[in-house]
Amino acid sequence: MSALTIDGITVPDRRLDALRENIRSVFYGHPASIDQLLIGLLARGHVLIEDVPGVGKTVLARALARSIDCRFTRIQLTPDLLPGDVLGVSVYNQQTSSFEFKPGPIFSNIVLADEINRTTPRTQSALLEAMAEEQVSVENETLPLKRPFMVVATQNPFEFEGTYYLPENQLDRFLLRVKLGYPDRASEQRILALQPSRNRLEQLGSVMTAADVVELQDRVPLVRLEHGLLDYILDVVEATRQHESLHLGVSPRGALALGAACQAAALLNGRDYVLPDDVKQLVVPVFAHRVISKTYLNNGDDNSTTKILQQILDQVPAPR
Repeated sequence: MSALTIDGITVPDRRLDALRENIRSVFYGHPASIDQLLIGLLARGHVLIEDVPGVGKTVLARALARSIDCRFTRIQLTPDLLPGDVLGVSVYNQQTSSFEFKPGPIFSNIVLADEINRTTPRTQSALLEAMAEEQVSVENETLPLKRPFMVVATQNPFEFEGTYYLPENQLDRFLLRVKLGYPDRASEQRILALQPSRNRLEQLGSVMTAADVVELQDRVPLVRLEHGLLDYILDVVEATRQHESLHLGVSPRGALALGAACQAAALLNGRDYVLPDDVKQLVVPVFAHRVISKTYLNNGDDNSTTKILQQILDQVPAPR
């Protein structure tokens, strides 16, 4: 049961459990993928789901959106998509003899940016301000985005044909990068038998409102993150900057992201305090897309960053 203790009072909360189970009813992949997506939602972050085609990236994102009673849009990103197709455009109104701004699909609570690396860098950058500041600047006017606001982007590995590499400043706006992997045999058998993406997903109802999500997001900063764990996070961050196999270490923004993700993970698991295990489980999803290995610079091997981060976790002592 999810709960939060404030001033010695434990407040039970079953909403997160209901949300998790609702998504599980249609997504039969690894449960850790669902938890990481919900951590991104609670921490007011954005999530990049990356894996090969056909493992359920879009199903997971749509299941989250359908589970919350809020505005949801899906953007199918293609090479010919323009920034105005994402942000919106001004249309001339003959009756008023003036231009009227027609908001684009970015003006939603949950935005599914499907196959984000299949569109051009110019269109990718149109998402940057919205993801970083929860606002959009169009035609000398700044328009705020309503909470909750979350971008769930999917991408196939960029070495596949017809894809564009996401630049570091774009990747850094994602709180976590989630790798789904292939389901186990029992789960894949359920997928073949039930075909949830065709049947159950369309019937999935909401179990939480947008106001519920905002309330839970506001609880996350209240979760205790002790000084010993802050030092542990900083030790891991410093190790990435000093590691001989890494060309680029974790920035202060990355350290903040890990702290917020750990607080969200604690809330998701019914605690009002962060554990060292929260840090260990989230270092790779939060940091792997923020560091650059020298191996990657030489031959494009992105898997080496995960191995390096695991080595750092083995070497840096965790607080007791």
